[in-house]
Amino acid sequence: MLIVRRIHVRYHLRLDASHRETAERVHGFHAEHCPVARTIRDCVEISTALEMEEL
Repeated sequence: MLIVRRIHVRYHLRLDASHRETAERVHGFHAEHCPVARTIRDCVEISTALEMEEL
């Protein structure tokens, strides 16, 4: 039987430099508003990383 203990999500965004600050801010709180993350957060460790590439 497979038991999921941790999930790591890596976001890779291509964006204009003027949106960088907004992307960083939203990345900081998005999991609090994600229905899936909220459902599993008490039994699965969730981590995220944000990689940004300038257009």
